[in-house]
Amino acid sequence: MNWLDQAESMKEELSGGSDMQIRQNGKSGQTMVEYIIIVAIVAIAALAIFGVFSDTIREKLSGAVNSLGGDTSAASTATDTKSADFLKNLQKDGSSSGN
Repeated sequence: MNWLDQAESMKEELSGGSDMQIRQNGKSGQTMVEYIIIVAIVAIAALAIFGVFSDTIREKLSGAVNSLGGDTSAASTATDTKSADFLKNLQKDGSSSGN
């Protein structure tokens, strides 16, 4: 065994594995980053969809509240206010300024 083979052997011992194992761990980290990017894109898309359809969702939910015998005045108040107007009047603590 020459000095080059000994150096390679010591390198493997110190690094805890061969170059193949190191490359495999790098790919594992790359895969995790790709999954995180996909989750972030899906979350942003979901927020955008909820923003676009928020008035429709609010109307559907108020119809469900009325059908279940809930507070009809709160449901009608919620449907009378558009999402953009509601967000303009939103306070820092999350309450509406009209309350």
